[in-house]
Amino acid sequence: HVPKTIDNDLDLPHGIPTFGFQTSRHIGVDLVKNLMVDALTTSRWYFVVTMGRKAGHLALGIGKAAGATLTLIPEEFSRPVRLSQLADILFGSILKRLRMGRADGVAIIAEGLVEALDPHDMAGMENVERDQHGNLRLGEINLGELLKHEVEKRLKTYGLAATIVSKNIGYELRCADPIPYDMEYTRDLGYCAAQFLLDGGNAAMVSIQNGRLTPIPFENILDPATGRTRVRMVDVESESYHIARRYMIRLSHEDLEDANEVAQYAATLKLSPETFRTRFGYLVTNERKST
Repeated sequence: HVPKTIDNDLDLPHGIPTFGFQTSRHIGVDLVKNLMVDALTTSRWYFVVTMGRKAGHLALGIGKAAGATLTLIPEEFSRPVRLSQLADILFGSILKRLRMGRADGVAIIAEGLVEALDPHDMAGMENVERDQHGNLRLGEINLGELLKHEVEKRLKTYGLAATIVSKNIGYELRCADPIPYDMEYTRDLGYCAAQFLLDGGNAAMVSIQNGRLTPIPFENILDPATGRTRVRMVDVESESYHIARRYMIRLSHEDLEDANEVAQYAATLKLSPETFRTRFGYLVTNERKST
């Protein structure tokens, strides 16, 4: 086998991508940068849902490279996650941007969050079509619209106004012509796969590590409990993810610990500072503090 998926979630060594990921990220960044310009010039928000059934590599790769306002991925949450929590995070980002004098923003949302949702929030989705593996067809669930509806309810409750547009980018990414990186990478993988077979090899994932063919036996990457390939998740304890979070505009420990900021946010929502902290403080409970 060769490591084919734009999700970048196969159990390969750190830093070795699956082919298609770099192309999809590249195209996704261009699309999101265009949406960021439109958001700025029209004073609106975009909730952009990207592919990634289990892991948030693609969403985070696009959001971090493009400089999107924030990115939400499954790995950052304890499971199950409530739809209300995701909506509160997005609402908090809108509030923070307004405090900065900006009425625009772009949030990148990994579609895999659907599978992490609390079953109570999945009510009414029992008839959603499933694939041959029994997985929900995530394309049938409009996560962006669900979150838009929930955030709009919060805006109305607190007397705030914001225009939100939900948008899915998926098939545009995986059907794009490969960038030079993937052109070269797949040529190498194909050659190495053929050579591996000609040399009598079998039952392995072909990888290229330090410039050399390195077959990874299937038995080393399969989950013995499921018989399926283990999923490589985003390491939310890594410096790479921490840096991504520091560039996101969302309510943080610093906001909740600054009495002046809390007072300003609370006044905007016509709440007392204590009520504001009680209502939104839970959003930063698991956030890694800046040092």
